[in-house]
Amino acid sequence: MFVDCIVPLPLEGVFTYNVPAHLSQKVQVGCRVNVPFGQKKQYAALVTRVHDEQPACQTKDILAVLDEERMLLPNQLKLWQWVAEYYMCTLGEVYKAAIPSGLKEKDGVVRYRPRTVDCVRLAGEYFDGYKLNSALAAMKSTPKQQLLMIRYIELTGVNAALTVGNANILKEITREELLKAVGCSSSVLKAVCERGLLEEYEKTVDRIPTASIPASLILQPLSDAQQTAMLQIKDVWREKDVCLLHGVTSSGKTEIYIHLINEVLAQGKQVLYMLPEIVLTSQLTERLRKVFGDRLGVYHSRYTDAERVEVYRKQISDTPYDIIVGVRSSVLLPFHNLGMVIIDEEHETSFKQTEPAPRYHARNVALVMARMSGTKTLLGTATPSLESYSNAVAGKYGYVSLTTRFGNVCMPEIEVVDIAELKRKKLMNGPFSPVLLREIRQALERNEQVILFQNRRGFAPVVECHVCGWTPQCPHCDVSLTFHKRSNSLTCHYCGFSTSVAQRCPQCDADRLSSKGYGTERIEDVLASIFPDAKVARMDLDTTRSRSAYEGIIKGFQRGDTDILIGTQMVTKGLDFRRVSVVGILNASTMLNQPDFRSYERAYQMMTQVAGRAGRSSAGTGQNVRPGRVILQVHDAKQPTVMQVVRGDFEGMFRTQMEERRLFMYPPLCRLVYVYIKHKDEIVLEHLAEELAALLRQVFGHRVLGPDMPPIARVQTMYIRKVCLKLELTANMAEARRRLHEIQKYMTSKPEYKSAVMYYDVD
Repeated sequence: MFVDCIVPLPLEGVFTYNVPAHLSQKVQVGCRVNVPFGQKKQYAALVTRVHDEQPACQTKDILAVLDEERMLLPNQLKLWQWVAEYYMCTLGEVYKAAIPSGLKEKDGVVRYRPRTVDCVRLAGEYFDGYKLNSALAAMKSTPKQQLLMIRYIELTGVNAALTVGNANILKEITREELLKAVGCSSSVLKAVCERGLLEEYEKTVDRIPTASIPASLILQPLSDAQQTAMLQIKDVWREKDVCLLHGVTSSGKTEIYIHLINEVLAQGKQVLYMLPEIVLTSQLTERLRKVFGDRLGVYHSRYTDAERVEVYRKQISDTPYDIIVGVRSSVLLPFHNLGMVIIDEEHETSFKQTEPAPRYHARNVALVMARMSGTKTLLGTATPSLESYSNAVAGKYGYVSLTTRFGNVCMPEIEVVDIAELKRKKLMNGPFSPVLLREIRQALERNEQVILFQNRRGFAPVVECHVCGWTPQCPHCDVSLTFHKRSNSLTCHYCGFSTSVAQRCPQCDADRLSSKGYGTERIEDVLASIFPDAKVARMDLDTTRSRSAYEGIIKGFQRGDTDILIGTQMVTKGLDFRRVSVVGILNASTMLNQPDFRSYERAYQMMTQVAGRAGRSSAGTGQNVRPGRVILQVHDAKQPTVMQVVRGDFEGMFRTQMEERRLFMYPPLCRLVYVYIKHKDEIVLEHLAEELAALLRQVFGHRVLGPDMPPIARVQTMYIRKVCLKLELTANMAEARRRLHEIQKYMTSKPEYKSAVMYYDVD
């Protein structure tokens, strides 16, 4: 007997192993097996096929079977194979991305322990009114111990349980909760336990907290507009598998999702609800748990590996979560009976994985998964991607629009401020225009909240010598180092290199070094000096490295603990804060000036989304007293994309961008494949790039552009070149992929290019 296995390595195909007789009854498709690889390595491999076909080469024996159950479902394997083929990577790379690290251990030991909490319960003999009262009376000489017992009785409902004679209805309480409620030390609890009244014990709990709440009690009724939209979505699904829900910010798309999920769950099916950013899961899961309780699972990279293993194992079990809320990696999870896929904020670039392989787009993979499962997909956004909207216009997708905000709240008023003119007149106070400062001040006086968007973290993007113009550069990448004031360090945001700040210029020895530009950290400092009484928080990669950190920032802002929230693009993505009346976009020009054919589309989406955080309701009352205000600071106030944002003219943006893309042949009017090559020797890389481009032109002709240097032409000591391949929508992609693989094998087999890295980035 033989098995074909996926090994978690970037190598083509599957690998065949012999199954020893004593393991033959344990092996099944989808289980993990421990296999030898090379001279000394061992890996946990996934079995894709069991057969009796003698391979042409000699095979090694598998060493152990690691699972009694399947860890890979047939439909999941089919999707993995599609991802590997379409995105031109290996099955091993998909395996590495899809399976939590704890399940890739070669010895089969999943390196996590069940989570436990220390709890306290009443000793069995004292579940007796007479005995308990006698014990309390005997504690008069130790008032702290007596108080602890009284608080325990109150918090756990001992009297009610004694009345009905049922100890099972006692509420469980943790050791920490009890000590906090009493305000005493653990020594007091220890003394009570030594008396024999209370007992401490460990309770196993889920790492992801759940709460079982009946859905029928919590499901909110839909407005007329929401109800109409939901019925239209169902009508679309009778004819098409995919529906695009184009709803303005704060139109209540999430409530429509919840009602649709409820109907799918009533049919006994599962739902995948995908979000682009981890920060969104905190607010959303809070809402969903009130409706669906412990039927909901969450999956993203800020969870520990142990937590991700728990979710994966539950999904593979006979009692999986009915709903999975997750970011892009959740699309690779196992689903037994998928009934619906929701992709919220479908336009977001965060759905695209860039490093490492597989370089997949989770939205597109989810669409394929839904099609394979024979189920329906709902794409939701206030600012559709050009790809999705053009599919809707062409009739490939259904289309439903929601044009009014929930509760008839007005859309925010957008005021454009020309900061180039203000700087010329010396009227700018650092990064703030007078009108933005006025709006912030008035909002604070009204006890309302403010969001400020600056898409650059750190204190300052550049440190410069005033004498010779020297700026510190990363030794490994072609970028300047960003100054971080809190850590007093210069950091590369590409490779993570960090160094201390020099006191003198290493080039001319002058002591006139100064920082230029504004990152979120510097904005925070400037605000503290202008509004010293305001409570300011910052949400960027530096402040949200842990799950508890970003949850704390969001919850603090929701509670009103924070007056002003400064953030990078994290604050643009669907967050719902009811007391925000003013939003400031500090420099929209940085979004418009990116060297990317999608820059105007993405700038429109980002500006519209962040503007949508304003005026969702007045000071949390739900009453539309005044519309929110958005101050859009830009260097060119008449730029067409800026005017389209002000007018809310998505159709205008779509038409102008599609005309440009038709003229220069860019997606969605073609397929785009980038060929990246990297090498530590720039001269060798130049030769490789030219030779590769010439070979590609022999096969693909005028469709090949380059080689070119990307904007960042060296990262982590590797020089980079890029070749662009534009393929017609009618092109045979299977044949194109085959030829590209052949070219890659040929080029990397040449001795002079053996140490080069070459890969494809599709779409």
